[in-house]
Amino acid sequence: MADITNWRERELNIEQVAAKYPDVPYLIILKIDIKRRGVIYTERALEAVDPEFHLVQAVNINTDEEMPAPLGFLLRDGSSVCETHIETYPFHREPYVIDHIDGKFYITDNGKILEEIFPWERPDFYGKITSHGTPMEQVAQVRSQRFEVHPNLVCHFWDNPKEGCKYCNLFSVHHNDKGTGYPDSFFEDITETAVEAFKQKGRYANVHMTAGSLLTGKEIFDDELEIYIKSIQAVGKAFREQWIPMQIVSSAFNERQLKRLKNETGITTYDTDIEVLNPEIYRWICPGKARAIGHNEWINRLYKAVEIFGHGRVNTGVVVGVELAEPNGFKSEDEAYADTMRRAEELTKNGVALTINVWTPCKGSILFKHNNPSLDYYVRVAKGFNDLHRKYKLSIIPDDYRRCGNHINLDLDRLIDFDD
Repeated sequence: MADITNWRERELNIEQVAAKYPDVPYLIILKIDIKRRGVIYTERALEAVDPEFHLVQAVNINTDEEMPAPLGFLLRDGSSVCETHIETYPFHREPYVIDHIDGKFYITDNGKILEEIFPWERPDFYGKITSHGTPMEQVAQVRSQRFEVHPNLVCHFWDNPKEGCKYCNLFSVHHNDKGTGYPDSFFEDITETAVEAFKQKGRYANVHMTAGSLLTGKEIFDDELEIYIKSIQAVGKAFREQWIPMQIVSSAFNERQLKRLKNETGITTYDTDIEVLNPEIYRWICPGKARAIGHNEWINRLYKAVEIFGHGRVNTGVVVGVELAEPNGFKSEDEAYADTMRRAEELTKNGVALTINVWTPCKGSILFKHNNPSLDYYVRVAKGFNDLHRKYKLSIIPDDYRRCGNHINLDLDRLIDFDD
């Protein structure tokens, strides 16, 4: 575990990083640091949250009380920040603090007010139920401008606890396997919820669908593919068009599965996350993926997806920072950066765009007590990925700053002029 004693004195602060990278907007740097360190809300701020207006989840503020906290918020430039209240831990850097002052929400650090923030708003379809009696917020969720469906809450890479991805806490605690027994009502609920949600004009820019990995079927991922196809088709009934402005983030489907996915749905883009670019570190961080598919095969399937969906219509997520995790990661940020950029360019020159997921050590993950890299490192990698997108003319519309908001390098993509 990295030593972060006196980290404020040992690392470049946000003003110094902004001066070092003058072509990276300050608000994007702030967002990167928020993603790196997390946020907590003061009790005064939580008391100002309105669950009837804001998009919230219940959080613990002490051992015996829960209060609603915003799931995310916007900065004044429209940047969407996917962060909610987290517990604080003595072995992590202090998170940013969100306070409520004179009727407004502000993000603060070390007692200093930095920026006003605007919590995401609750969608109109929340609180309504389907014809089968299912609350619609259990069928689909939202971000600021994204409609989300998660068809299953299982990841079979966690069947053996030692094979789960070490940065992940999504499935280590909640491992609810529905198998493949999805009744017709499940997909009917998806259609009804989508129809109701899209009555709210101007709220949604796209549809997002993701779930854990299902390894079952005649071939690995066949059952997962089937569930995606049926779920996408269910959402598609809410559209008049032949195509659906949708992104899925799935396991790495093979050529046959990819062709079926494209031919039987109206989606135009595809994402499967390699997570770690270095193959040796990948085998350590993602042992289940490494056993089931392997690093080279995952990349080969990405390249096959480019052939099927097209240049710039395929992307892969990278959990940036875990390549520096101890004890098997790189020993320096310079070494990690050089290796990351070399491997990233190999992907981008072959038509695969890149999305950064900031590694934040989370409670429930194997790497919980570890610490992530410096702000300087994250800005450097985000800028490097953006430079590669410029070089190879890649843009990721379904995952951009309006639709997702989770990927720090894609906030920079809005600065790219592909006509140059």
